[in-house]
Amino acid sequence: MSSAHDGAMRLALEQAALAPAHGDVPVGAVVLGPDGAVLGAAHNDREGSGDPTAHAEVVALRAASGALGQWRLTGCTLVVTLEPCTMCAGALVLARVARVVYGAADPKAGAAGSLWDVVRDRRLNHRPEVVAGLRAEESGALLRAFFRARRAL
Repeated sequence: MSSAHDGAMRLALEQAALAPAHGDVPVGAVVLGPDGAVLGAAHNDREGSGDPTAHAEVVALRAASGALGQWRLTGCTLVVTLEPCTMCAGALVLARVARVVYGAADPKAGAAGSLWDVVRDRRLNHRPEVVAGLRAEESGALLRAFFRARRAL
């Protein structure tokens, strides 16, 4: 794992920490260009935007596509604090992202190896590399604290 991924995961964790202020689950995502430059960074914003597709990954992919002026994110890396769901896994496959690096596994909805493995399905025309578990404990701690606080209400 390169230091670029660790730095990007720190940024994703910072993004994730912003989501609860908008009432959303603390997930953050960063898209790195082939050269390692940050092309997009986002947090979950479903509650704030009223958009059911506003998962951190999708918002970050949109920002990266805007920065590059195209939908193909060939050679890019998506770094995200939580394993992508099926929607996000599908989006990163369709965007031709080269690699997905995630923190905490999601055994209830993960689509990068936990519950499903959409990103490595051999029937698809593109299969990103998957790197799991980067700063998993920090990512998981944010999620556990968020849901613990919600249950206390």
